[in-house]
Amino acid sequence: MIHRYKNNGYNIVLDVNSGSVHVVDELVYDIIGLLDEGKAQEEICQTMEADYKREEISQALNEIQELKNQGMLFTEDIYRKAIDHFKERETVVKALCLHIAHDCNLACRYCFAEEGEYHGRRALMSYEVGKQALDFLIANSGNRVNLEVDFFGGEPLMNWDVVKRLVEYGREQEKLHNKKFRFTLTTNGVLLNDEIMEFANKEMANVVLSIDGRKEVHDFMRPFRKGAGSYDLVVPKFQKFAKSRGEKSYYARGTFTRHNLDFSQDVLHLADLGFDQISVEPVVADEKEEYALRWEDVPRICEEYDKLAQEMIKRKREGKGFNFFHFMIDLTGGPCVYKRLSGCGSGTEYLAVTPWGDLYPCHQFVGEEKFLMGNVWDGVKRDDIREEFKDCNVYAKEKCQKCFAKFYCSGGCAANSYNFHGSINDVYDIGCELQRKRVECAIMLKAAEAEDAEENNQ
Repeated sequence: MIHRYKNNGYNIVLDVNSGSVHVVDELVYDIIGLLDEGKAQEEICQTMEADYKREEISQALNEIQELKNQGMLFTEDIYRKAIDHFKERETVVKALCLHIAHDCNLACRYCFAEEGEYHGRRALMSYEVGKQALDFLIANSGNRVNLEVDFFGGEPLMNWDVVKRLVEYGREQEKLHNKKFRFTLTTNGVLLNDEIMEFANKEMANVVLSIDGRKEVHDFMRPFRKGAGSYDLVVPKFQKFAKSRGEKSYYARGTFTRHNLDFSQDVLHLADLGFDQISVEPVVADEKEEYALRWEDVPRICEEYDKLAQEMIKRKREGKGFNFFHFMIDLTGGPCVYKRLSGCGSGTEYLAVTPWGDLYPCHQFVGEEKFLMGNVWDGVKRDDIREEFKDCNVYAKEKCQKCFAKFYCSGGCAANSYNFHGSINDVYDIGCELQRKRVECAIMLKAAEAEDAEENNQ
């Protein structure tokens, strides 16, 4: 499968199955398109002779053939052969999302967790439940050494003492069971203080800082329950926290809605505040919601991604570069084959734990009783749910079959698919369109990066 596109002055050809990316001139770009249509070489020569010399065309065809011989163009699908082994692999749990607090001190308008309640009741996870969750993870992780635990909510800092105790317990268990915990934290910043920052910098491998961008955007979507905005309170804390992280990861993570389709300005605002690790993502909501994205918004959103990518190139050349999560792509190594086929591993390798110890496929399924899989004491009891998620991959989704981005998004989010179509083996269609655009921008950024590196070397 071949995907050709033009972006920011670059002619880009992606060989989907091998992942090879080629930045080419107009002649090669057009010839590859004709070859992809099944045209024979002589027919191609006759077609192109109006604009190019025969010798140039023949040379281009020879170069393309050489790339085919090297397995870098028009390659076979190397992943389809792995699908049976993928389905038969042993299921081990490697990550938990601990819902440490089903409560929140903000009332974000787009919150899928209903201000932390998750279609249920407000609750804080006890130390005993969290401890059992870590024991469950250790017991079900097989030979995996590296395990991940995300402290999530609601707002996890509302249950901070339990977070600290669980981290301490996890560190004790590492030595006993030859495991290594990677703890992460997601916070709205309201309760952040120096003690929390110091502890998080010592123990949390990644921290997600929830902020939507410009003050008017953030305050409109992320107010306190009585309506006051939270921007002025959290921004100074987040700036201090991000600066203190040193070598450890963090993200200033926002959501854009129909109210700020010019979201590239929010990304740049965050960069101007000093954040160099940024993720501003499209809201996923029922179209009945006034802030939900609609199909008519897609062209505007794609234009914003292009504007953002071009500005990122400019800023990097000026020494003011930053990372944008959705434009980060690894063209040399990248995720393993299983990750390419199934994504996050929800329902199999990755589970969410409620404050009372119930297990769900991921945080977005919590409260959907048909997806209740078991609990941290008895383990997974609904093997049928686990098997359903085990079969969820790009080859199980009809809409993924001809999509050039399938090995980058791995079929998309199962929860979004279920919420929009009632099946985890469908896709969230608007999300797919935006994902394709982000992949194109990400590859273009790599092309610009390679061009800059070549110029610097010269």
